[in-house]
Amino acid sequence: MKIRVATTDDIKSLCELLDELFSQEIEFIPNGNLQEIALNKIFEDENIGNILVVTIDEKVVAMVNILYTISTALGEKVAILEDMIVKKEFQNQNIGLKLLEYTKTYAEEKGCKRITLLTDEDNFKAQNFYKKAGFEKSSMIPFRIKFN
Repeated sequence: MKIRVATTDDIKSLCELLDELFSQEIEFIPNGNLQEIALNKIFEDENIGNILVVTIDEKVVAMVNILYTISTALGEKVAILEDMIVKKEFQNQNIGLKLLEYTKTYAEEKGCKRITLLTDEDNFKAQNFYKKAGFEKSSMIPFRIKFN
């Protein structure tokens, strides 16, 4: 098992992982074209974010997408953990926990002072996973508006 920064050569594998992730989530619908556009934008500008992957035998089996912004409250760079998925057949092997630990260290080395993430309200398995990794539930409630 290796953890590394993803490259454009990984786009097909990343789209497959995102398809699996978005098929599980309530608010999102898989769309390979849009996913590929977004991934390319991230790869084009490292200031936007980074994608980290886990490979086993050179095959991408897990990913996490961290996006960067500046927190006016902290006056520093922070990260948003946008997508995290471990392929179904590789779950329950501590791969996700190892990837998340690597991601926390990576973000801190990049100068981030916080990582924020969202998870489905009824996804208790994911919530417990993130708590186990040291994340705390925020008192903030997400709101969003979508534009066409």
